[in-house]
Amino acid sequence: MTCAFEQTDGRMVACGGLDNLCSIYTLDSQSPTLPSRATRELSAHDGYLSCCRFIDPSKILTSSGDSTCMLWDVESGVNISTFKGHESDTMSLALSSSDKNMFVSGSCDATAKAWDIRTGTCTHTFTGHESDINSISSFPGGNAFGTGSDDSTCRIFDLRSYGEIASFANDKITCGITSVDFSKSGRFFFAGYDNFACQVWDSLGKPEAPILSLSGSSGHENRVSCLGVNHGTGASAGTALCTGSWDTFLKVWA
Repeated sequence: MTCAFEQTDGRMVACGGLDNLCSIYTLDSQSPTLPSRATRELSAHDGYLSCCRFIDPSKILTSSGDSTCMLWDVESGVNISTFKGHESDTMSLALSSSDKNMFVSGSCDATAKAWDIRTGTCTHTFTGHESDINSISSFPGGNAFGTGSDDSTCRIFDLRSYGEIASFANDKITCGITSVDFSKSGRFFFAGYDNFACQVWDSLGKPEAPILSLSGSSGHENRVSCLGVNHGTGASAGTALCTGSWDTFLKVWA
């Protein structure tokens, strides 16, 4: 259901799903394939793993259907902190792009929460959605984050004012949103939908009209289940979007 690549050293991949485990694999620089066995299996969640994200080579965050998020020490496999507060399945989490001590999570209780890793506490709860929040993404700069929900809307919340600053929806789009991400500058807000399309919204533009729809003959033939921009620090960072679908294909859009 989820996977993550450790980007500092580039030597670890984590994944998780219905087995309630977060499995971490150490990559061999001499081999392009994953090892047959996980280097570490992180076990403490009582529900499926919905999302995992490396903070650095030594720590990783996970979210779960048991309504919690957990912070782990990668080397020892020990659960350092458990973040409790959601009232239903926690579906996604995103690290702050400016402060590694903060992250946000989205849940089937229709709320998003900001957390302080140092204290293990929720600093604020964001409301506005009317159904499950399936995906959450940090806005470049770290002062805001975006969400996608089964209520057919994408929203942007500001961490400084503790409120919603934008909502993107169209009367002709009535299906749920599975995944969201921002462009490198934050101007474009990408969203994957159950109706097989990926819509591109202008974060500063009209909230009722996407500026582009990645669909049709060149698009997917089943629901778009995940997407992501190639974030990073290299010259090619932010130049492409990859979408994954139940049609078994990955598509790269430049």
